[in-house]
Amino acid sequence: MKSDRLEMQDPRQQYPVPPFPQQPQPVPGLAQKMQPQPDHGEQSYVGSGKLAGRKALITGADSGIGRAVAIAFAREGADVAIAYLKSESADAQEVIQLIEQSGRKAVALPGDITDEYFCQKLVKDAVESLNGLDILVNNAGAQTSYPSIGDITTEHFDRVMKTNLYALFWITKAAIPHLKPGASIINTTSIQAYQPSASLLDYAMTKAAIENFSKSLAKQMIEKGVRVNAVAPGPFWTPLQPSGGQTQDKIENFGSEVPLGRPGQPVEIAPVYVLLASQEGSYITGEVYGVTGGIGIA
Repeated sequence: MKSDRLEMQDPRQQYPVPPFPQQPQPVPGLAQKMQPQPDHGEQSYVGSGKLAGRKALITGADSGIGRAVAIAFAREGADVAIAYLKSESADAQEVIQLIEQSGRKAVALPGDITDEYFCQKLVKDAVESLNGLDILVNNAGAQTSYPSIGDITTEHFDRVMKTNLYALFWITKAAIPHLKPGASIINTTSIQAYQPSASLLDYAMTKAAIENFSKSLAKQMIEKGVRVNAVAPGPFWTPLQPSGGQTQDKIENFGSEVPLGRPGQPVEIAPVYVLLASQEGSYITGEVYGVTGGIGIA
């Protein structure tokens, strides 16, 4: 396994820089069809036992940030259940294999998190399959670029709300009774919560809500010894972008606007989730960690 990712080097040139080819995909998109291929840590993430024996449920873990987190958690010693849409099964099966190759138990839980019953069943099945639950990562999200509020249909708006917010609420509510002191909940918000783009109106508002949900829930859950935090990514090279999250002309220069001059690779954000999930993050709760390529979240 390669480990040169951790060698000292210029971060501006560590991964591919734009321009990138236009590469439209239908929603929700597959990582294996992207050019260049994202680095989720398949060959580059090396663990050190920080999550030995833990049991984790990660939504949206077939590709992108969720996939990188699943790989990192497994390499750190956790058993991992992954949630994803059935249409993403090709990517998800690769993740299952990578978890198992790390010597950990992998549980595949396909389904649509916009359905409340599925969200409840998702947690139940994860707990039963893993024999418990210590870490919940709410990462799945829907994002589509629209130039105007007039272009956003009620049907689309409803699906974004249910994917990004309702599912977060349903899954977290179902998981809480199973979490013991020392457990961790990590939610994925976004730079869009702080610096919303004109074309991501509905997505940005959900990410702002996720930040406040995380901070409020943290105040409740610390009474149970459970920490709650959020991670706010900037532009990351994931299938969310070419499958409608950005227009194709923006894909060509995606990430060029940040100080590092390139999009982040999913493996570059996974260590933050590991920190927040591990006992090394024992004094961290109610926080939002920005990983933005230099934009900042202030």
